[in-house]
Amino acid sequence: MNKKIQRSLAVVSAAALVLGVSAVSSAMAAPKTVYLAFQAPLTGPNALTGQDELTGAKFALSEYNATNPSIKVELVLADDQGDPTVAASVAPGIASNKAIIGLIGPAYSGATQASLPSYKAAGLPMISMSATRVSLTDPKAAVNGFPIFKRVVANDKFQGPALVRYATKGVATPKVYLVDDVSAYGAGLADYAKKTITSAMAVGKDSVPVNTSDYTSVVAKVKASGANVVIYCGYAPDAAKFVKALRDGGYTGIFASGDGTLKADFPVNAGKAAAEGTRLTAADVPFENLVTAAQMAAYTKLTGIKVPGTYVTSTYNATNIYLTCIKQGKTSRAGMQNCITSGAFKGVAGDTIKFDRYGDIIGGAAVGAFVIKDGKIAYVAVA
Repeated sequence: MNKKIQRSLAVVSAAALVLGVSAVSSAMAAPKTVYLAFQAPLTGPNALTGQDELTGAKFALSEYNATNPSIKVELVLADDQGDPTVAASVAPGIASNKAIIGLIGPAYSGATQASLPSYKAAGLPMISMSATRVSLTDPKAAVNGFPIFKRVVANDKFQGPALVRYATKGVATPKVYLVDDVSAYGAGLADYAKKTITSAMAVGKDSVPVNTSDYTSVVAKVKASGANVVIYCGYAPDAAKFVKALRDGGYTGIFASGDGTLKADFPVNAGKAAAEGTRLTAADVPFENLVTAAQMAAYTKLTGIKVPGTYVTSTYNATNIYLTCIKQGKTSRAGMQNCITSGAFKGVAGDTIKFDRYGDIIGGAAVGAFVIKDGKIAYVAVA
């Protein structure tokens, strides 16, 4: 599809959502029902992220509703395609709907940054399940989420070093070439990865914009540098193109990337041979490793999915924080904000989630290590 047409359709879709949210405001005012918005890419090239995460929110809600609660909770879906421009169009409609008392998301850092002006002005609490850009919780940053933004994942200050450690593990003399996609997420992750790459390890760095079709020049630079480890900071669609180009160009070293690439469609798009052995990190631990057998069976029955995708755990935790506050009778934005800010919550792993003043989990959160094996994502350990 022509890019201009695709962008036009995305904006039309976002505008329709805004109108749709406004139109149902009166219906949402029904007693004993409150609404949470869920914002993530549900269509477009990064749709798998949002679709995976949505299952975590729906499962948490199904468990809550099974208790026959006095306060019913429903979701309002906001598809931002992981695109900051679309997110900026979607956010005002969500923000203006007073029936929505909290937002699960946004999923992506760039979309979060673009949405913040609307949500901060409206005082809408936000808990992101996967936006890891450090500046979102940095009080010195020009655009930050204080006081409404929280996240239940480790930020890139933790993931960057973990990615470098895992990428170079077992390599006697690592020679690292670092590449980012110039996005808010990719450039931010690269900044923190770079701090862990010593001068003895570094052999090159490059920035290749999102949606680049030809990676020939950067592949040539990688080969000329003598790199035996390539770390890519960006999203799955471009990571797939890049690693395929590297392998086609004769590069045989390690290819590693972060959570933006940890998607089931990455090995499919890259090709099984090119993706094999790719090392990945994410501020996430697989859902199936943490829940009971009964919960896993219930999740599969609800969603039809036997192997949950990325960030289902964090989305489940984010949703349950809201549900815990609703059980306490917090049904306004102000009440919800106070509950989230001052409360301590239990994560699915049995961990305690409590936020610092600017929205990060006190004590940090786990960063998992994964590998592509036989065309599938396999969890290794905490990185």
